[in-house]
Amino acid sequence: MLGFSADEWTAIFLSLRVATVATLVALPFAIFAAYALARWRFPGKILLDSVLHLPLVMPPVVTGYLLLLTFGKQGAVGKLLYNLLGISFSFRWTGAALACGIMGFPLMLRAIRLSFDTIDRRLEIAAGTLGANPGWRFLLVTLPLALPGIVAGAILCFARALGEFGATITFVSNIPGETQTIPSAIYTYIQMPGGEAQALRLTCVSIAIAMVALVVSEILNRRIHRHIAVFE
Repeated sequence: MLGFSADEWTAIFLSLRVATVATLVALPFAIFAAYALARWRFPGKILLDSVLHLPLVMPPVVTGYLLLLTFGKQGAVGKLLYNLLGISFSFRWTGAALACGIMGFPLMLRAIRLSFDTIDRRLEIAAGTLGANPGWRFLLVTLPLALPGIVAGAILCFARALGEFGATITFVSNIPGETQTIPSAIYTYIQMPGGEAQALRLTCVSIAIAMVALVVSEILNRRIHRHIAVFE
């Protein structure tokens, strides 16, 4: 179909699956961390902020190696998860999702935190004077107003996950049908004699998916901004 081989389609669908799972799992943690960094004061805040942004500046291979040491079957956390729950991340697509989520997390975190920082707190105070407790203020006022940043952050994380290579291949290797995403497949094809056509097709697919994600993000952001303007 469309000139793609079965292996290419597998890499495409696996990339979409990994990127989607990585984004959805990372999103609630990013919202919580962004809100904490934007609104709370606590000891070690600067250190925590730096640690959460480390994947953004560290070589992806280093991140992947640390994941292997931590979540591999012989790692401190991975061994415990495998022995107690039978959960294994290394050399599985779930490990690829974990790696992609961690690599995209800082981008999501920054976008959402900036969105929280720009919210007019007088709106939250007004909701409080009307009897809303902190939980309801967050759900009904703060979270909706932060939606543009949340959407932008989720799209950035998704796009970053689609292009992730270094941490993924270090942590879960390059196993066709299990952990071979689009970047890994491209890397494989350019090493093969006559694989340039497959590599070019997957490159075009990767660009197309990224462009669609960015366009959808822009459309959603405009619609959300219009609704928020009406709300305000």
